[in-house]
Amino acid sequence: MVSGSAVRVQGLWKRFGQQVAVGGIDLELPAGKFIGLVGPNGAGKTTTLSMVTGLLRPDQGSVEVVGHDVWRDPVEVKARIGVLPEGLRLFERLSGRELLGYTGRLRGLPGEEVDKRATQLLDVLDLAGAQHKLVVDYSTGMRKKIGLAAALLHNPEVLFLDEPFEGVDPVSAQTIRGVLERYTASGATVVFSSHVMELVESLCDWVAVMAA
Repeated sequence: MVSGSAVRVQGLWKRFGQQVAVGGIDLELPAGKFIGLVGPNGAGKTTTLSMVTGLLRPDQGSVEVVGHDVWRDPVEVKARIGVLPEGLRLFERLSGRELLGYTGRLRGLPGEEVDKRATQLLDVLDLAGAQHKLVVDYSTGMRKKIGLAAALLHNPEVLFLDEPFEGVDPVSAQTIRGVLERYTASGATVVFSSHVMELVESLCDWVAVMAA
């Protein structure tokens, strides 16, 4: 989907009071790769991903995603990325399919395209049998999978995932892994954070290490 650099970060800083959460990060992530952002808890992975995806404004520095500045051109960037944040809050009184339909409308996608993509994603993520259940009744693994489906609905060029396997059962984890591997094989870029080095080593073909 994209070539060259998927993400370019220069001199990124973020402080919370006197606490330095991210201190002067420079990072360039290649396109079309399965990329792991690894480091211990407290290393600033979540804060970094929040700044890279436009959810948190940095104190200093710049971020470009597929050649677009995250803060100068936010609409263009958000159209090209999918995000599955840690601790994602979902609309629990919607069914899984209704949630995807709502997500598609928010993104301005045609209804027919949303229905087609939703059906495909529910199938590959093993959620077809639960698509009419309310999200409030989903397990942790099912919530991660429906959140991933929502992030993939518009076929983004770059997908950002914060601890996507945390608290997920082995069967759901294997399903998520297969979907992500096929997605990068199609030319997209996946960037995910984890504090488990063994997981990153088994999944990724490019790794960035953050120290605490």
